[in-house]
Amino acid sequence: MKGRLLIANHGFLLLCASMYLGTGGSLVLFSFPVASQLTPDNYYLQFVPQVQAATEFFTTMTRLMLAGGVVMLVAEWRQPTRWVPIVVLLAVLAATAITMKWIFPLNAAMAGPITDAAELRRVLDEWMQLNRIRVGLWCVQWAALAWYFARWAHRGRYRATGPGY
Repeated sequence: MKGRLLIANHGFLLLCASMYLGTGGSLVLFSFPVASQLTPDNYYLQFVPQVQAATEFFTTMTRLMLAGGVVMLVAEWRQPTRWVPIVVLLAVLAATAITMKWIFPLNAAMAGPITDAAELRRVLDEWMQLNRIRVGLWCVQWAALAWYFARWAHRGRYRATGPGY
């Protein structure tokens, strides 16, 4: 039973990291390229409601990730894979710090609303730059957890098929 609960915990962490990676990928691939077309007249509906909804959802998810990361760290502490939860927790904490210190104030400015085109451009440019950093941290979280599961899948297959696999 304990093993199944740990697998569920670790799988939940991978799910959360995947959601962050998907959100970040969507931002970079689909939202950032059209940012230059946003104006004080049209940016609000393209930006503010989505960011507010994401903030509410991801705040709860981040808390659960931190708890799950601690569980994983305790479970893996005596294993060579203990670096995985350490990396994940550090990346979650760094992304959270960036979000709270720099991104949330920019979100608030855009919810303002912004009526000056130059100010909108400045805020959007800064917001996108910070989000590129945050997406990089989300990639690190996902890669560490994906490696963890790939390692176990490889070990399980290797044991099942023998050295000739």
